[in-house]
Amino acid sequence: MDGKLVSSWYNLHSSVPQSYVQPPERQPCNAVHVLSTNQKVPVIDLGGHDRDDIIRNIIKASEEYGFFQVVNHGVAKELMDDTYKIFKEFHAMLANEKVRESSKDPNGSCKLYTSCGGNINDVAKYWKDSLEHRCPPSGEFTWYWPEKPDGYREIVGRYTQELRALALRILDLISEGLELNPNYFTGELSDSPVVISHHYPPCPEPSLTLGAPQHKDPNILTILFQQPEITALQILKDGAWIPIEPIPNAFVIISNGRLKGAEHRVITNSSTSRYTIAYFIYPRKEAIIGPAKPLLSSTSPPIYSSMEFGEMLENLYNKGPNFENELHL
Repeated sequence: MDGKLVSSWYNLHSSVPQSYVQPPERQPCNAVHVLSTNQKVPVIDLGGHDRDDIIRNIIKASEEYGFFQVVNHGVAKELMDDTYKIFKEFHAMLANEKVRESSKDPNGSCKLYTSCGGNINDVAKYWKDSLEHRCPPSGEFTWYWPEKPDGYREIVGRYTQELRALALRILDLISEGLELNPNYFTGELSDSPVVISHHYPPCPEPSLTLGAPQHKDPNILTILFQQPEITALQILKDGAWIPIEPIPNAFVIISNGRLKGAEHRVITNSSTSRYTIAYFIYPRKEAIIGPAKPLLSSTSPPIYSSMEFGEMLENLYNKGPNFENELHL
């Protein structure tokens, strides 16, 4: 495994290996979609006093973009900095140490991989290494988390607890904005969260490859912490790629469902490693995923068929994004 990690060999090559070269239509500088520099995703101040205004802004941003950034969210800057530092230290360890620290659970609740991992077969690989593990509120998988660097479990444990509280707060605001019952998203729809730290090493030919493909997140909500000063995340809107510029101490929020699930991708750069931390709100595998009944009517029928979340994920991983077309009613 250690020989497969991009971080183990990226600096030994003056060009991108052929297996990482994207088809021309996917390469960042192609002409299929233009790059927009005059559009920005909304920034929402969660510390404001007008709750109704915050809800309106969240719903509007989610419907129009599927993305927004939040500031004054209540997560301490010191904790964000400590978590960023501990993940950066993990990815800087020797490859065999990283593999050993992320391989303690034979069932794979904690894992280290390159590209997209899983069973996804694609025409090219993606320029990143990722550490992924489950972090449910019960804490049942903590013993499988890395113990190194020192303090990893304690820092990441506090961070994921804070991110869960923030996620539930945002989901409650969304529930209110959609006129759903309070706490609609609590319980089986949100109690299987996952945290993933991504490392994107410098790439000798950024115009030929991608750090992450054009995709939609297959979960309820994503909270992303971006490394400051490096703009690499882009969302697709109205035929144009919009860069998501990092705001100090802000989180990027990615919504899904009636609130637009925006397509996005990650580009690479030739000079600097980039690190991000993604917190995904996942339902339980046995939870039935389908439209909220209060939102259905004769003029607003369901678009997708319902199924267990685990079945949906398995199909998505085996069939790729085109599986979405099979769900249409």
